[in-house]
Amino acid sequence: KKFMGREYMGVARSSFLIDPEGKIAKIYFNVKPAEHATQVMQDLETLAAK
Repeated sequence: KKFMGREYMGVARSSFLIDPEGKIAKIYFNVKPAEHATQVMQDLETLAAK
């Protein structure tokens, strides 16, 4: 990204989906807030079906 002529990395968001046993079920890198909740809900439904 650029701001006032300077380049910078920007915000690097990541999150983790934890299963009922406390284990990491999925890691999300470069999360976009507008889309992330939908993806997590889909993954939760998949995880619950197992």
